[in-house]
Amino acid sequence: MLEQTVLWRRTDSPGHDACGLWALDDGWQLQGTAVFRLDDVPCHLNYTVECDASWTTRSAAIGGWIGKNPVELVIQSSPDQRWKLNGTEYPELAGLLDVDLGFTPATNLVQLRRLRLGIGQESYAPAVYLSFPDLTLERLEQRYLRITPDKYDYQAPRFSYAAVLKVSDLGFVTHYPGLWELEAIQ
Repeated sequence: MLEQTVLWRRTDSPGHDACGLWALDDGWQLQGTAVFRLDDVPCHLNYTVECDASWTTRSAAIGGWIGKNPVELVIQSSPDQRWKLNGTEYPELAGLLDVDLGFTPATNLVQLRRLRLGIGQESYAPAVYLSFPDLTLERLEQRYLRITPDKYDYQAPRFSYAAVLKVSDLGFVTHYPGLWELEAIQ
């Protein structure tokens, strides 16, 4: 069942991202398309992220193109949280629960839903990060502090990024300062 749909506009360069959240019998699925410009290169990326009922990421698939270069990626997590990208294992990422796709704000929802923070609670949530445009997997240190029902203080030290993220009732980011703004939600 389709739970919510969103449309974001990039604020740092031309582009949009449309995403939907589906409730499945045994978990959750995010499905979206990001279309944007990277420098002077057009990019078109479709993505699907599958999570179990507790919001632990099972897999992510990304397809499309960056300029004239095709993109076909499959990220998989085993039941013991061992991560692979197109079949190649990344042992340094073992034990991580979330995937963060570097070209979309959609995957923050997965971490927020899994963490279920109450107001005033904080959590460090390192994630398997698909760096963009490199398209490699890395560890991304992150911290979330819930400050109101719809706002989180967020930090990603690797990027020297700290901001207050505003979110929808289901957890989609609706305001990602300097990067994304919500255009429509249903």
